[in-house]
Amino acid sequence: MSHMHKSFTIDEHYLNSLPFPAIIINQDGQAIIWGKLAEHLIGFSANDITGNTTPFIHENLLRQLTVETVHSILQNEDSTYIDSIQVNTSTNTEITTALLAKPFTEQDERFILLIFMLPELMLKTISTSSAFVDLKQGIDTTFMTVTLDHDGFILECNNEFLKTSQWTPKRVIGKTFWQLFPDNEKVTNTIWRTLNNGHTWQGEVEKITKTGQVYWVLLTAIPTFNFETNEQQFILVEKDITKSKKIQQQLEKIAYIDTETGLMNAHRLEKVIATMVEEARHFSFVYLSIDKFYTLKELHDQQINQSLITEFTNRIQMYFQDSTMARINENDFVVITPLSEWFIQGFLPYLQQHPIYSGNVAVPLSISGGITRYPEDQTTFSQLMKASIATISTVREAGGNKIVSLSTATHKALNRKALIEKRLLQALDQKNLKVFYQPQIDIVSGHIITVEALVRWEDEIIGVVSPDELIPIAEETGLINNIGSFMLEKACEQALTWKKAGYDFKVSINLSVREFRDKNMAKSILNTLAKTGCSASLLQIEITEKFALEAEAASSIIQQMRKLENEGITFVLDDFGTGYGSFKYMQILPIDTLKIDQTFTSSLLKSEKTQKLMHGMVQLGKSMGLKVVAEGVETAEQAKLLATYGCDAMQGFYISKPVTPEEITTLLVQKQS
Repeated sequence: MSHMHKSFTIDEHYLNSLPFPAIIINQDGQAIIWGKLAEHLIGFSANDITGNTTPFIHENLLRQLTVETVHSILQNEDSTYIDSIQVNTSTNTEITTALLAKPFTEQDERFILLIFMLPELMLKTISTSSAFVDLKQGIDTTFMTVTLDHDGFILECNNEFLKTSQWTPKRVIGKTFWQLFPDNEKVTNTIWRTLNNGHTWQGEVEKITKTGQVYWVLLTAIPTFNFETNEQQFILVEKDITKSKKIQQQLEKIAYIDTETGLMNAHRLEKVIATMVEEARHFSFVYLSIDKFYTLKELHDQQINQSLITEFTNRIQMYFQDSTMARINENDFVVITPLSEWFIQGFLPYLQQHPIYSGNVAVPLSISGGITRYPEDQTTFSQLMKASIATISTVREAGGNKIVSLSTATHKALNRKALIEKRLLQALDQKNLKVFYQPQIDIVSGHIITVEALVRWEDEIIGVVSPDELIPIAEETGLINNIGSFMLEKACEQALTWKKAGYDFKVSINLSVREFRDKNMAKSILNTLAKTGCSASLLQIEITEKFALEAEAASSIIQQMRKLENEGITFVLDDFGTGYGSFKYMQILPIDTLKIDQTFTSSLLKSEKTQKLMHGMVQLGKSMGLKVVAEGVETAEQAKLLATYGCDAMQGFYISKPVTPEEITTLLVQKQS
């Protein structure tokens, strides 16, 4: 194929599928594409012909095909048939053949498809036509068939088609391809465009009978050429699949409809929303939840349990007429409506005016609802649902029985959260997260004894995402495990690098209880140590009091912690003083160090009570044989006071903010000098 036109729809493959030699020329008479049969039977290769100047076609190959004739063919839309024309071969031998010239437009340019219908090939086609007759008879008895002319008018059809479509030959012959389908121009135009590009189309399509009844077929539409009339034709071969399609639709109805109320379910609602979003339709997504539903069920007998939802559904349908409705779960509903916010909120007074009764007593029905607008507030089904659940939670915290909209600022926060979730997956995949390290120093010697590994993420779209924002989202989505694995591997590699450089201190990482619920967590940590070549004695794991409280009641977590301790890994109880009052876990868990939370350090110089409390916490840790670290140290005065309490180490901006590994190395050099 010529490099001049790489994206032809009528291409070299199409030319090679024809039973006759064929070439494509442009409006200047230059050969653009050269079929294999043309190469073999006429003698010129594609390299000899394609791109050659005009005189080659007119003066060498086709002397009778003048420039004027080419221009005349290009001006017509119909094909031109020349009974007899001489073709000069590469050996200067003349071959007499019929020529079919079919003009077409490609990329706003005009071209001509030249088909050389050599007599010997015509005879060969006729000699094998009996096989095609048998094939046609087999197809006619099994499938519906319709033959169209090059303009899409029906030329003929078989009995199977007439029987299914309820047409008579007299009524259907002469109608167009498009009249066989209901109003679905998108599908019919796709089929017609595919056929006219010389390709076969296959798929399931909906059609209509003469009386307007719908039926479904598996359609194969094939472009053909009628050598008797020298015209392009198209054959439609169809198999009736109406029965199987109806069964499929019934199954879909079962899958998408809530049987108790007749409303669509969440699966169907998601598809409806996707269609509305695609059509750019504005609407309000109204989420309605029955408060204290299970308490209502306990207070009333079985009869009201069954009728409560039915009666509630009736009231939704009466109030939100002409709106789309769905039942999400047992006590939650969604209404998709263009109605205004004040009207939507009027549903609660309407319920009071039309109560649901249990016997002669009105059921005290309380409804919490949220209104989320598309596209002003949220733009996907998932985001609409998340925003609604957040709204319901806010309403219930305030006492319930209200239908409200979240503020613009809250929607922006939800949108940012959704974006963080999406971008975090990509950041983990592309390893865009970074690890910074914050040093802890021994209060007496001033030497760095530990560095805490902290995740840092600056996304090209979101910007800087702080750990306080990142970690809760990561825990909620389950991506905290991925971050933990990433942090562990990076920390181990860095710890080993510092060890080889002659620096003797630990690297501390934060792990969540969610990660330790995996019974293979300890094994995974040890595998990472082995993979990186890092010694277990260089690693320290920080856990929170929430972690410790859950671990206290979970023997599998304790066993994993013990296994890691036996290998040389130490554990730090982080944020001490902010969590739970029980100290039992301090006896059960293998904790080596207490890290007092920065909230106490920040108010140390402001409150005498805080000073006594912090002094007491240090003494508590010391009495249990634990090292004590104070975090959030920002001033020399705080550091001096902590030293008098007997604190072992401190961490905070007074020593250093979280920095890169290279900056830690610089600090180490400064400490040694």
